[in-house]
Amino acid sequence: MGPKRQRVIDQGSSFYGTPPGSSFMYNPPPYSYIGQIPPFPVVRLHGLPFDCSEADIAEFFHGLDIVDILFVHKNGKFSGEAYCVLAYSIQVDFALQKNRQNIGRRYVEVFRCKRQEYYKAIANEVSDSHGGSPHRNISKAKSSDNGKESAEHTGVLRLRGLPFSASKDDIMDFFKDFVISEDSIHIIINSEGRPTGEAFMGFASAEDSKAAMSKDRKRLGNRYIELFPSTHEELDAAVSRSRSNISNNPKSSEEGKDSDEHSGVLRMRGLPFSAGKEDIIDFFKDFVLSEDSVHVMFNSGGRATGEAFVEFANAEDSKAAMTKDRMTLGSRYIELFPASFEELNEAVSRAR
Repeated sequence: MGPKRQRVIDQGSSFYGTPPGSSFMYNPPPYSYIGQIPPFPVVRLHGLPFDCSEADIAEFFHGLDIVDILFVHKNGKFSGEAYCVLAYSIQVDFALQKNRQNIGRRYVEVFRCKRQEYYKAIANEVSDSHGGSPHRNISKAKSSDNGKESAEHTGVLRLRGLPFSASKDDIMDFFKDFVISEDSIHIIINSEGRPTGEAFMGFASAEDSKAAMSKDRKRLGNRYIELFPSTHEELDAAVSRSRSNISNNPKSSEEGKDSDEHSGVLRMRGLPFSAGKEDIIDFFKDFVLSEDSVHVMFNSGGRATGEAFVEFANAEDSKAAMTKDRMTLGSRYIELFPASFEELNEAVSRAR
């Protein structure tokens, strides 16, 4: 079925389990899985914007563990529908609560569906074209294989489909057959200070960037990566937007984190909704923590927000724990921010 579909198959039986260390509250579904195999965790989305990307859907389902996204095409054009595979059956109920909420100006419908529908959609994509992102409209030469081969190379490539946790080291390892430096890698950040799944790469020459196209659709982690010839103008524009986004979100920048004073408290962001205190203690297993020092945040509806505060023994420990920033817990990368006891107390008060 090709490399993109492989990332579903690689997950094995985890689809049918329950999230480890579950501590969240949710509206129970009107049926029970007791004594039964839980259904395959997939939902269908209808009414998506025609410029929708995987990053948009990941943001729409923020906090859920997304395993795969399949955009549906008809006659080579994006249909406005997609399938989203989640890590756990229980997360389908959370996804359905996003029904009729907006992506951009479009409200999106979310439906429960069956494994067979998803597999049939995969088969149709394979026979109709090569599948993938809605940007891969086969009528657009730059997005087609022929377009990539005929495009002029300037020494710059655009990468799409990166794991949100991907670092510059990961990208350098992906292109390990080429001589590149960290300064030539530009990971793109959105307006909320989060990675978009795209990056730009500067190579030593146009010949190198053309040769690097051999890595198109190869995998980095469990994601297949699409490569596109680009220009220095596109790179500069993207980097400029990304820097503007970072400056508007100082807490998301490494410089801001490094310069913040440590009080012994860290704020965690991007946690799976299923993460419990034991998961967080295991994440910081190199430090001495107790359950009483971990505070998982809940909203007014009693659902986990994806944030938590952790109290360390001292400021030195919290500063040392920043080495875990952007490491993964489950399938999510976790952002860490120095916080104060005042922020902790205020957040805990709200969560109650």
